[in-house]
Amino acid sequence: MISPNPILGTGLHAIGGISAASCYLPFEKTNKWSWGSFWIVQANFAWVIVPLILALITVPDLFSCFKVFLGGQDSAMVQELLQGRHVIFQNNPSLVIILPILLGGLYGFGGMSFGFAIKHIGYSMTYTLAIGISSIVGFMVPLMLNGAIVEFFSGTGGGTLLIGIFLSLTGILLCGRAGYMKERFLKASDGNQKFNMKRGLALTIFAGILSGIFGVGLEMAQPVSDVAAMNGAGIFEGNARILLPSIGCYITNIIWFVVAGIRNKSIRELNPKNSKSGKAYTKNFMLSVLGGCLWYIQFFFYGVGHVRMGLFKPASWVIHMSMLIFFSFIIGIMMKEWRNMKQPIIIALLLGLLVLIGSFVVMSIGSLQAEGGF
Repeated sequence: MISPNPILGTGLHAIGGISAASCYLPFEKTNKWSWGSFWIVQANFAWVIVPLILALITVPDLFSCFKVFLGGQDSAMVQELLQGRHVIFQNNPSLVIILPILLGGLYGFGGMSFGFAIKHIGYSMTYTLAIGISSIVGFMVPLMLNGAIVEFFSGTGGGTLLIGIFLSLTGILLCGRAGYMKERFLKASDGNQKFNMKRGLALTIFAGILSGIFGVGLEMAQPVSDVAAMNGAGIFEGNARILLPSIGCYITNIIWFVVAGIRNKSIRELNPKNSKSGKAYTKNFMLSVLGGCLWYIQFFFYGVGHVRMGLFKPASWVIHMSMLIFFSFIIGIMMKEWRNMKQPIIIALLLGLLVLIGSFVVMSIGSLQAEGGF
């Protein structure tokens, strides 16, 4: 039995947020490699190689975690594992495996929509709005499916957590506003304002919903983590369930980017024989590997943080998304992306970051109240 420790859990989510916020930075250091080539390599490491290796190392009898829901184990034990879950899972336990994979595939389409939205309304606004929507979807949908919304918020600490979630979404919107002001300022300075708000917002909403679907997939796969815990995985129980939505995400992305790479001929970059410099190819490849590892590490720490959140485990998705936004803007400041901005823009950014910090504190207090530690 893992002892709840919401403060430690929040800290582990913060590490995951740092990793998520920095996973695309390696691409900036690649040389004469397309985004598609970077994405194909990182996808293999983010969604297949690294998660599978770590799951095999940390979860005893890994594949039994999946077999139990595919008719390979005692049905009475399966029903006990699915107690409190939606009736569709109780009537068809294999959906515990199938649905997270399908939802992971949908998440892959969300990432593509995200890329197209950036072209219309800019990175900061797309990123912030998509993550804000993802926070709501990934948090609320699992509670709705399990009919646990009222119970979740009416319990001890539930009201405090609700305030923290509201502050988190407010902070995300404030940071998004600051990012939007920044990009408008930069485009105005260049005399080039080409925003398509209507199309960009539509794509962003679509991307945000599908991003949240990944969180829903993780929650649906929770029984897999429960079996991993029974097998002795301890705090690493989440390394089993992450494989399911990751498989779906990988399939969607690898098909899309391989086909696109063949069409635009950028797929040739992946063949070292086509590189003028073996050293440059190795550098590009290893940077792509690093990007994939950083992407997965966010969910490694998401998993070990999740098990420490006690009664408020469902809030992990909101906390993770908030941390991602917070540290993405912190990294932007460190990289001097906000240098020479006007004072109102800086004030909006600092206000958003302060509200996010406040939300972390309030949500931690709510979790402690639920565990009787505050």
